[in-house]
Amino acid sequence: MKVTFPHMGSTLVYRKLVKMLGHEAISPPRPSQRTIDLGVKHSPEFACFPMKVIMGSYIEALEKGAEVILTSGGHGPCRAGFYGEMHKRILNNLGYDVDVWVFDSIKRDYSNFMNIVRKLKGNHSWMRLWTILKLLYQVAKDVDGFEMQLQTKRAYEIRKGDSTRVWDKIQHIYDGVQDEKDLKEARKQCQQLIDDVALAEVGEEQKIRIGIVGEIYVVMESAANMKMEETLGSLGCEVRRSHYLSEWIEHNMIPKVFSKSHEEEILKKGEKYIEIQIGGHAKETMGNIVDFHDQGFDGIIHLMPFGCLPELVSQSIMPKLMDDLDIPVLTIALDEQTGISNNLTRIEAFLDLIRNKKRNRLSKVS
Repeated sequence: MKVTFPHMGSTLVYRKLVKMLGHEAISPPRPSQRTIDLGVKHSPEFACFPMKVIMGSYIEALEKGAEVILTSGGHGPCRAGFYGEMHKRILNNLGYDVDVWVFDSIKRDYSNFMNIVRKLKGNHSWMRLWTILKLLYQVAKDVDGFEMQLQTKRAYEIRKGDSTRVWDKIQHIYDGVQDEKDLKEARKQCQQLIDDVALAEVGEEQKIRIGIVGEIYVVMESAANMKMEETLGSLGCEVRRSHYLSEWIEHNMIPKVFSKSHEEEILKKGEKYIEIQIGGHAKETMGNIVDFHDQGFDGIIHLMPFGCLPELVSQSIMPKLMDDLDIPVLTIALDEQTGISNNLTRIEAFLDLIRNKKRNRLSKVS
C-alpha cells in the first residue's frame, strides 16, 4: 500500500511509521509555489490557507502514486475537522481513487482511532505495533529536543546556516534508526553535531527570545510561514514554537493514565482569556503566550491563516493579554497573497521595539 501524509515541518516520523509497518511511504515534496497554486485552484475560495497548501501537497503526492492519505482531524467550530472529507471529495472529483484515513484523538473517538490503527498495522502483531510506536515516540521527542537546541543556537552561530545544515543531518541520521541500539547511537552522534556549532559570545542583556504561537500548521510548516524560525534566527533571536510533534502525540494519542501532557498545562493557563475550547488552537494560543511570558520571553509572534475563526478570536483578545502581561505581540495573517518583504519590515520594526523596551528596562534596573 502506498501511503502519503501532509507535509508539516518534518515528515520524518510519519514516513518511518508507514515504512516500519511494511507500506511504501510517498513523501510529499516540500510545499512550493506550485503546491500553493494547485491547492488554491482546487480548494473553495473561503477555505483557510492550511487546507489549500495541504490540498496541493496531496495532489503532488498522488502524482507520485499514493493510494492512501493518512492525516489528523480537528474539532469544534474550526473547519479543519471537515477537511479530511472535503479533500477526499475534491480529489475523487478530480479523478483520483484515494482513501483518506483521518486520525482523531483517541480520547474523543476511540472506535474510529482503533479502526484506522487496525488497517494501518496490517499483519503485524499488536506487540510489534507497540514496539514501533514506542520507538517512534522517542524519535519524535529526540528530534524535537535537538530542534529546540538549534532554535537557540541559530541566533549566535558564527557561520550562518550551520544550524540548518545540522538539522538536515539530524533528520537523515534518525531516518536510519530501526531499534533502541540505533536510537542511542543517533542521540550521541546528533548531540555532538550540535555541540560542534561554533557560536559568538553575546551578553545576556543583548539576547532576544521570541515565542511563535498560532494555528498548528502555519506554526510548524516553514513553507507556509515565510521560514519564520530561520528569519528570526538570522536577526539574532532565540526562538521557541508553541507546537511540536511529540507534544501533539502526548496530548492526542497517549491516554491520560499513562502521561500528563504539556498541552493540558497550557490549556489551564489560557482559561483566563478563553474559558472553553472553541476549536483549532485558540485556547492554546492564549495559554502559550502566558507560558512564554512566565519563562521570560521578550515578545510573541502570532501566526494565523487569513480568515481562521479560532485565531481571529485569539487576535481580538490580544490587547487585553498584552496589557495584563506587558509583553508585545505581533500578529501576522498568512495566505497565498502574503508578501514576504512587507512582513519582514514589520518583523524588523517589532524587534527594534523589543530591543528598545529591554534596553530601557535594564537601564532603570542599573
